[in-house]
Amino acid sequence: MSTLNWSPARTPEREILEGRFCTLEPLDAARHGDDLWESFEGAGADPKLWDYLFAGPFENRASFDDWLMRQSASKDPQHFAIMSHALGKAVGSLSLMNIVPANGSIEIGNVTYGATMQRTPISTEAIFLLARYAFDRLGNRRLEWKCDDRNARSKRSAERFGFTYEGTFRQHMVIKGHNRDTAWFAIIDGDWPVIRAGFERWLAAKNFDEGGVQRERLEALR
Repeated sequence: MSTLNWSPARTPEREILEGRFCTLEPLDAARHGDDLWESFEGAGADPKLWDYLFAGPFENRASFDDWLMRQSASKDPQHFAIMSHALGKAVGSLSLMNIVPANGSIEIGNVTYGATMQRTPISTEAIFLLARYAFDRLGNRRLEWKCDDRNARSKRSAERFGFTYEGTFRQHMVIKGHNRDTAWFAIIDGDWPVIRAGFERWLAAKNFDEGGVQRERLEALR
């Protein structure tokens, strides 16, 4: 067995991660609650938003606030609100979870995108900001993405972002009374330089026309 010449990864802290289209802020129920309630449960909300998530949908604001307060206080998962620069408000949330510094392993999870940010540059940049934080600042070796195997939208996103499919864990969980077979994806540190460069090219101003439409697909720029 070879010996790795590396040190354990850092544990993530409650840091602000700045991007071009959005900023990730540590989730705060008081600061972000009104925006996220509107994004997740208000008029025009995605009717399929909660289909494969551990929580939701919420019947009333009180139950949503209780959930959001628990999310805000959690250290693993550590949750972030996604702040849209264009709209000046929170439009979604996501987290770093299954944090194992000794192994240099961490996961992006609880990806909850309001309808206004879906299929926009924000949805891609938010993942890039967390991936860059996980590898370049925390020093992880492995970044994971897991989802219900029935969740075709999440699986397509993982592959678009550069995650490699590693297999499906059958009967892995019971979520909301239903079986979940879990599809596993990962990026490892050896993959990251090429994937990072692709994100940077895709997010550059020159990759968008005057209407904000991409000129090149993310996969084509890796």
